[in-house]
Amino acid sequence: MADPASITIPVTGMTCAACQARVQRALAKTPGVSEAAVNLMMNNAAVTYDPAIASPERLVDAIRATGYGADIPVVAPSVRRAQIEQDETRRDEFHDLRAKAAFAFVVGAVGMGASMSGSGMSAMSATGGAAPTAWWLMLVATLAVMAWAGRDFYSRAWAAFRHGSADMNTLISVGTGAAFLFSVVATASPALLARNGVQPEVYYEAVVFILAFVLAGRAMEARAKGQTTSALRRLVDLQPPHARVMRDGTEHDVAIELVLQGDLVVVRPGERVPVDGEIVEGTSAVDESMLTGESLPVSKTAGARVFGGTINGGGALLTRATSLGEDSALARIVKLMREAQATRAPIQSLADRVSAVFVPVVLVVAVVTLAAWLVAGGRAHAAQAIAASVSVLIIACPCAMGLAVPTAVMVATGKGAERGVLIKGGRALERAGSVDVVLLDKTGTVTTGRPAVTDVVAAQGVDDATLLDVAASVERLSEHPIARAIVERANELHVGRRATTGFTAEPGHGARAHVDGQEVLVGIAAFVKEAGAIPPDLSAAAARLAEAGKTLAFVARGGRVLGVIAVADQIRATSRTAIERLRDLGLDVVMLTGDNERTAHSIAHEAGITNVSANLLPAEKTAEVERFQRAGSGHVVAMVGDGINDAPALARADVGIAIGSGTDVAIDASEVTLMRPDLGGVADAIALSRRTMRTIRGNLFWAMIYNVIGIPIAAGVLFPRFGIVLNPVVASAAMALSSVSVVGNSLRLQRWTP
Repeated sequence: MADPASITIPVTGMTCAACQARVQRALAKTPGVSEAAVNLMMNNAAVTYDPAIASPERLVDAIRATGYGADIPVVAPSVRRAQIEQDETRRDEFHDLRAKAAFAFVVGAVGMGASMSGSGMSAMSATGGAAPTAWWLMLVATLAVMAWAGRDFYSRAWAAFRHGSADMNTLISVGTGAAFLFSVVATASPALLARNGVQPEVYYEAVVFILAFVLAGRAMEARAKGQTTSALRRLVDLQPPHARVMRDGTEHDVAIELVLQGDLVVVRPGERVPVDGEIVEGTSAVDESMLTGESLPVSKTAGARVFGGTINGGGALLTRATSLGEDSALARIVKLMREAQATRAPIQSLADRVSAVFVPVVLVVAVVTLAAWLVAGGRAHAAQAIAASVSVLIIACPCAMGLAVPTAVMVATGKGAERGVLIKGGRALERAGSVDVVLLDKTGTVTTGRPAVTDVVAAQGVDDATLLDVAASVERLSEHPIARAIVERANELHVGRRATTGFTAEPGHGARAHVDGQEVLVGIAAFVKEAGAIPPDLSAAAARLAEAGKTLAFVARGGRVLGVIAVADQIRATSRTAIERLRDLGLDVVMLTGDNERTAHSIAHEAGITNVSANLLPAEKTAEVERFQRAGSGHVVAMVGDGINDAPALARADVGIAIGSGTDVAIDASEVTLMRPDLGGVADAIALSRRTMRTIRGNLFWAMIYNVIGIPIAAGVLFPRFGIVLNPVVASAAMALSSVSVVGNSLRLQRWTP
């Protein structure tokens, strides 16, 4: 089998959950397709397939065979251009729907006014005389509304019928079509109805207002859909449309799409960095909060990487363009968000199962309603029987059910991205809310992953600066992590640059060199003892530091031990607070590490973690994940890590969460990526998931309860006792409102804060 390929195909014509489900089933049955996720909100289908069996052309044909439009996607030259095109499409859709709805409302209002001002209609109806002129005028006007404003409903219903299926368009078309045909008969031959005991009545206004309310609802829906992608739009808008490029010694303003790899790009103070690159000249502090959510600017000097969309501080920079277009950090994040928004949450399958049988059941209910009214009231109630049947068809449109899940997923993934938490799809979003155990890797996750000097203990008669000065002068020539930590601390004190000769490193022991003509040794206790005994007070201090899990570097010069420097991987400043937040969410927190027991427990104690597993190999970390998943009735486990050795455990966990500063392998193996090295993002992801799932369940409940209550009322169950019937126009307004309310409820997630 060839490596699987993925493609996201734009789909046109989908209006409800039944449409979505039909395209979903068609793609799932296509040979070579391993996974398909059809999204009503995004109007697309994300498909994973075997290129040796299937092809984009075959997938497009499969969608078209269901009666919906599809084309092979065209790659835009930049994420900015792609977003602009998408926004323009949504805007055009909204304007088109709004114009059609307005036309239908105007026609309906004029027709209603004409009907109310007409005279003699009741008498004509009772005697079966000629139809009023107003009826003929409304027939023509209604036909115009149906032909232009409502054309899509009827053409899509016909396409569904030809493919042996039914959807929202079927319900609207059958309902308005039945009302219109009855009205045409009443207009053309009222006497025929009267002779058969049927009251000649017309429902032209009802047909027009039904179409008007449905179109208005879809217009509001289209506008609300645009709001669900506001986070994505804000992200894309961060990239400037132009860049200032140095060519032939002069600056040129060029479109962002025309920047070439290797171009020298000038970034002035306060400007946004146009493209990813490497600093060639200049020093500045860059605000990278759009990528990481971290508010503090990051210091940058020559050789450092900068990312398109970030904000340059007070220094001018000259950068060399490296990653462009789809390879840029911003484009990768946008792509990840779009893929996440296109995927399906498992709970969506509930709506799909209901939608698969919903429309056919509603058609049967409408027929039963018609028959029941005719049986109960005879031909004299034929008009009311048709009105009740039409109300059932209109109020039952399953739009809200199709929007219940994807709207919430889109808003939630966008909100997560704003906080530097990239959630890779509906499955991860849903699963994160069920997590009850969080396993944390130590190095680079709970800790910074970079050794730093924690203690400097000098022997009697030696000051700390002298001790660091001597040690760093030797260690500056070493690549060992402990050596780099000592040099970094010395740099802070502006010491450690003495003339050094004869440097040699002895792996596992330390390093030696001559500094100012004297031999200096830096290393473990046994290594420096050849230069002299370690004083008792220094030995006691070293024992305490070692007990705390710190690594020790003793320093000796000219036959005398000068002191000891303690180095440790320190916990992140935010780790303890984040772990407290995880506990407040009711989660068990466990730290996993390949480090020794003493160091592991020392770090765990400092971070506020009581459950620790140390001395673990990568395979043993995966085994720990499986152990928790099997324990008791089974836990839902989240694994958080940043290194290559964490990738197997991340992939095995129910939810894998990677620190974005970690390796690409770890990020690829995870379902959630934290764009900043802060465990608070784990708590954010879980809290956001729980809030989103509450919203989704609320959406599905109201979408279903609306139909459970609305359909019987529309059928007339309240009429025998209370004399209440539901006008088809009111039914259409209620149906439109249900869809808008579901989208509106999902948009409330935009106000979510941890």
